[in-house]
Amino acid sequence: MKLLLIDDHPLFRDGLSMLITHRLSLPGGALQVLQAGDLPQAARVLSEHPDVGLALLDLSLPPDCHGVRTLERWRALAPDIPVVVLSADDRPDTIISAIDAGASGFIPKTVQASVMQEALSRVVAGGVYLPPLPGSYGIGVGHNDWDDDLSEDGPLNAMGLSSRQIDVLRLLVEGKANKEICRQLSLSESTVKTHLAAIFRKLKVNSRTQAVVAVAKAGLSLKT
Repeated sequence: MKLLLIDDHPLFRDGLSMLITHRLSLPGGALQVLQAGDLPQAARVLSEHPDVGLALLDLSLPPDCHGVRTLERWRALAPDIPVVVLSADDRPDTIISAIDAGASGFIPKTVQASVMQEALSRVVAGGVYLPPLPGSYGIGVGHNDWDDDLSEDGPLNAMGLSSRQIDVLRLLVEGKANKEICRQLSLSESTVKTHLAAIFRKLKVNSRTQAVVAVAKAGLSLKT
């Protein structure tokens, strides 16, 4: 699997690339790490490697990409590639804004190597990684009353999700909009909305963002 690391600090990119390729044991084998220092360079890398399967994106890139606007520009550039934000700004508002804007995970740059191992392993396996969020956000942080319903051998089935609902949830976690989910699954928009309503009900959440956080908290894998 090819991973595109987008960050404007070459030393950080080189260090993280070495960590990922030489020190981390990830599901599915080693990752090939590609690098870009800004979004135009990332676009050139994508043109040469259309099979990139995941992006790690810093939120501050030259010359004028800062905060969630960076993520929005990336999503416009590559809407079909799941993206995980990698940022030194790990304030809860920043994390939630990133999820709202379509990120399928958030890894603070301050984490230790062992946490990076856990985070990337979970993401590569089809899950979501988010740092702890204050309970005051009320979006699945802390104990959820559906946690005890998760079986080790089939947590998604234990929640009562159908195979099609799991497909919809997987694309939602990847940051796909409803129209993209319709296109990829060949479903009508009303059908997708019906599936989303059922997913929210079964996860006991009220929004797409809350669903992503719930998946992250439960450590669920959505890989097909």
